[in-house]
Amino acid sequence: MKQSHLKGALGVILSTLITLPAHAALIGVLPATSGGTDYQAYYDDQLDITWTANANINSFGVWDTQTAWAAGLDIDGVTGWRLPNADVNGDGIIIDCRGGGVTGCADNEMGFLFWEEGITADAPGPFSNAQSNTYWSATEYGPGLAGAFSSGFAGVGGVTAVNLKDTLVFAWAVRSGNVSAVPVPAAVWLFGSGLLGLVGVARRKRA
Repeated sequence: MKQSHLKGALGVILSTLITLPAHAALIGVLPATSGGTDYQAYYDDQLDITWTANANINSFGVWDTQTAWAAGLDIDGVTGWRLPNADVNGDGIIIDCRGGGVTGCADNEMGFLFWEEGITADAPGPFSNAQSNTYWSATEYGPGLAGAFSSGFAGVGGVTAVNLKDTLVFAWAVRSGNVSAVPVPAAVWLFGSGLLGLVGVARRKRA
């Protein structure tokens, strides 16, 4: 009897997981307070990247300035941030993603966030300060040119374009992988100390 109840419960859980929408994938990480829900970043398990919770930490800037800012960003010891890619596979082709459900849209990180995850300035989801304007990408297109993503400038949203690098444009930092999996140095030290302690206890027991 108990087994049948357990099987039934597992069936409900599995069916729920299977029917979850593919875009329900933003997971809060890096809480500002230990154990809190004041997340400073969100992990997208579809693209395996992490976005800063604040979509406008650095305001307007030219491409070089925004690129350097992202590269130097440090959130609670987590570094390695960058601007989002508009051409992840590096084949020189921009997948615009306009209209959603575009094959290969994951090649354009901001396009995916807008069209597939449904994150816009009007519907920012868990993010704060999402701008109805243009954001830089990390993708360069020849001398003085870089990719940019219009999140809603002049009433037109979800369009990937190419801008002059000296244009003042917003920046949103992203990082490859899940930052919650990045060990904090202090935590690593404590873990190592714990292991050494266990080894010492084991040796004493053998003696």
